Amino acid sequence: MLQVYSTLTRKKEPFHKQPGEAVTMYVCGPTVYKPSHIGHMVGPVIFDTVKRYLTYLGYKVKWVVNITDVDDKLIVRARELKRTVPDLAAEMTEDYFKCLKSLNVTGIDHFPRATEHVTGMIEVIQKLEEKGYAYQVDDGVYFDVSKDADYGALSNRDPEQMEAGARLEVNSRKRNPGDFALWKGAKPDEPVEVQYPSPFKCGRGRPGWHIECTCMAIRMLGETLDIHGGGLDLQFPHHENELAQSESWTDKPFARVWMHNGLLKLKSGKMAGSLGNVLNVADALKAVSGDVLRYFMLNTHYRSPIDLGDWEPTPGSIPSNLATAKTSFATFVNFAESVRRVTGAGFDHLPASTSATPHREFAKPEFAELYRRFREYMDDDFNTGGATGVLFELVNVANKIAHDAKLEDPATKDPVAKSLFIEGAMLVKEIAGVLGLTFEIPQATLGGGDALVSGLMQLLLDLRNNLRTEAKTAAKDNPLKKAMFDQTDLIRKRLAELKVTLEDRPGGTTWRVG
Repeated sequence: MLQVYSTLTRKKEPFHKQPGEAVTMYVCGPTVYKPSHIGHMVGPVIFDTVKRYLTYLGYKVKWVVNITDVDDKLIVRARELKRTVPDLAAEMTEDYFKCLKSLNVTGIDHFPRATEHVTGMIEVIQKLEEKGYAYQVDDGVYFDVSKDADYGALSNRDPEQMEAGARLEVNSRKRNPGDFALWKGAKPDEPVEVQYPSPFKCGRGRPGWHIECTCMAIRMLGETLDIHGGGLDLQFPHHENELAQSESWTDKPFARVWMHNGLLKLKSGKMAGSLGNVLNVADALKAVSGDVLRYFMLNTHYRSPIDLGDWEPTPGSIPSNLATAKTSFATFVNFAESVRRVTGAGFDHLPASTSATPHREFAKPEFAELYRRFREYMDDDFNTGGATGVLFELVNVANKIAHDAKLEDPATKDPVAKSLFIEGAMLVKEIAGVLGLTFEIPQATLGGGDALVSGLMQLLLDLRNNLRTEAKTAAKDNPLKKAMFDQTDLIRKRLAELKVTLEDRPGGTTWRVG
């Protein structure tokens, strides 16, 4: 039975819906003023996997992620770059979309932009004022937190102890320090493209950050969401304020489950632009694949911090724990190559189930046990860290079958062992699919990227293999025997210096970059 932890109740509970039913999920998206860094991808990867698993179980999931394309940060950044806010927002939104694609985040159904829903936000603000939860002053409209008896429940904070600071707006016009802006009146130096007409006495302006999500979430998914997600840093004040204004508006629960993912951290502390230690996705992808980056983020339970390890931000460098993940992920890529050699087809062509099956039966009992454990981990609050561990065990079992039966040797005829190996490989692909991992083998890695390079590499391998063959057949006392072996070792060594790895297998020699 699926158990999910909710930040609001602070405990794990059985998921409130059954397979086959519709599930709505809203996750707070980016403010698009700078290129996406790897921290921006943690939430999308986590909740993409949540949707994948729910879908695998039979739920019909509709997932919305908003784009904040009007905000103080955008205005400041656009002014620094001497650009318009819409132009900058459009460029950074496209960057965000490219990053999602590179990490195989495919499950988001809608990306509403804040600027598309300003009229609806004004209507919500007016309703909150009519009900006594909002008040106008000369610079905008504010939500009165003292009118919400449950304010502070999500973040477990006492409203009386909340002080202005850290993303709370300090303003003497407010009734309470914790009151937050629903509508911000335009300032004289702000560009006209971020000024929208309003019925409020402050006149033209723009919506506050929190009301954007309330309006878009409810208008697109209904008054009560099944899952509301986001990073732990959004729990207060953003999600607390969303919760307050949403339930004050509708008089209904805003979300059945609140899920908050842990954040990336370096051994030296947090990752932040002000510290100069932010790793953009585009830069990370120069060193690791999107698959590796996704695997790294899933290798820890989603509610825990993701430890990047040590890192000195220099060109081409990546944090130590991400480098370790790259090395360990090679096990999966090697397995995909092994599948291709054994079956004659790519790993991506393997058939694999896309839906959970109760009482699953396998020819090899060990596969059944590993599948049971995978389901157990994922049913326990989407424990992807445990699930990736099962995936490693499963690959090791399948690799042992191939090794013991010498399945990669073209001369081997063992249909029983091959059938077991394929059964394991299909299960690997099934679990990897739920986690959103492709095990894609980059063509450049295999020599398929550049025809000239591939041809020269094949020529070098042919010469090396000829030397090996001649050395093996030469008489023991032949003085050229050792020289020929030395040359084959020299070729391997010099290629290794160029980060090209050779693998001698029964079916021939393969090579990879990295």
